[in-house]
Amino acid sequence: MGKRPPNRIQRLPTIGLDDLVREVAQASAGEGLYLRWSRGPRHDGVGQADQRSRDGLTGVQLPGLSASPLRVENWWGDRPLRLWVARRVSDYRHLREHRGPGVRPWLLRGEETGRGPDNEPLVVCTAAVAWISLDAVRECERIVDQASGADEWGPLARGDSAR
Repeated sequence: MGKRPPNRIQRLPTIGLDDLVREVAQASAGEGLYLRWSRGPRHDGVGQADQRSRDGLTGVQLPGLSASPLRVENWWGDRPLRLWVARRVSDYRHLREHRGPGVRPWLLRGEETGRGPDNEPLVVCTAAVAWISLDAVRECERIVDQASGADEWGPLARGDSAR
């Protein structure tokens, strides 16, 4: 058997919040840049022809990976980019507990293929960029919790009360 080429996906760097904010700022306000909570690019089939997510309610295979866009919307105005990024990281933080060990956020560049059942972008990953550190996730949670409207906002989790 021949030697296997090194798997670049497993060697993704891990970045903190400052680096993540810089990535978003440098990527034309985040165009084509997404955040995904999962066990990572290898688990998601990145590098293969068929990258799919599964709808948790119906089990339907979706044509792409569910991801959060990091592109800053025009209505955000001159508000802090750091708060925008913290909010995007925090939106799906419940998946860390809900989907079990090994689930964490990672940054990717991708192309949208459609919309999922929650109107989230479905993307095909064209480049896995980096893991987001757990320290960055905790920092994002602190930033969001300290924001002026935090008492009226929360992550997009579906709790028992939603049933």
